[in-house]
Amino acid sequence: MSIAGVSSSSASLAYSSMRLHSPGCTCSLCSPQPVESTRSVQVSANGRSQEEADSGRLSEEELAQVRQLQARDRAVRQHEQAHMSAAAGLATSGPSYTYQRGPDGINYAIGGEVSIDVSPGRTPEETLEKAKTIERAALAPKDPSGADRAVAAQARNMAQEAQQEIAVQAAQGEQADSAAARTPGSAAAQDTPSPTQERAPTARSAQERIAERYTQDRYFSRDLALISTYA
Repeated sequence: MSIAGVSSSSASLAYSSMRLHSPGCTCSLCSPQPVESTRSVQVSANGRSQEEADSGRLSEEELAQVRQLQARDRAVRQHEQAHMSAAAGLATSGPSYTYQRGPDGINYAIGGEVSIDVSPGRTPEETLEKAKTIERAALAPKDPSGADRAVAAQARNMAQEAQQEIAVQAAQGEQADSAAARTPGSAAAQDTPSPTQERAPTARSAQERIAERYTQDRYFSRDLALISTYA
């Protein structure tokens, strides 16, 4: 039971296509092509199910094997359905199963996989969210397989790379803003008063006070002179 990753052709090598298989996989690549079955329960003419009918002709060992296969079939389907439910639209298809024919002639699912898109997003932020979804989907079953954990590890690496790229872009943006603020003629530079501009009002005020005092002294001296002349 596993989750398989499938990426788009535009993805980088780190996210290239892959198909993961759990230990003991019996898919077409690892074993002869299985024969699928609708798993319908056949009912005999006397109203008994096929399993009940087989119980009369199967040995105890064969009946035990059938029960094991039935339990395995349920577990496999629940496992893959957990992947599908958590994939949130990233699954590229429904679950794919491999089967084993039991002594009763019925094919039981003994393995499966869900193909999921693990290619990067269009932006680092989208890639980060996608990586989180992939990890959740991979670890959704209560008993993740080794293949599932491998996909989860890849998703964590994918998230780390996206976070690093987001941090780099943020730093570059701050540097660009700082450079723009220092550029003469820029809006930021015009809005920010220079040290000379900040000191200018104080300097002008001092000059005005000096000029005013000089004017007063000059008129005061003239008045003294006039008084002296007409005394």
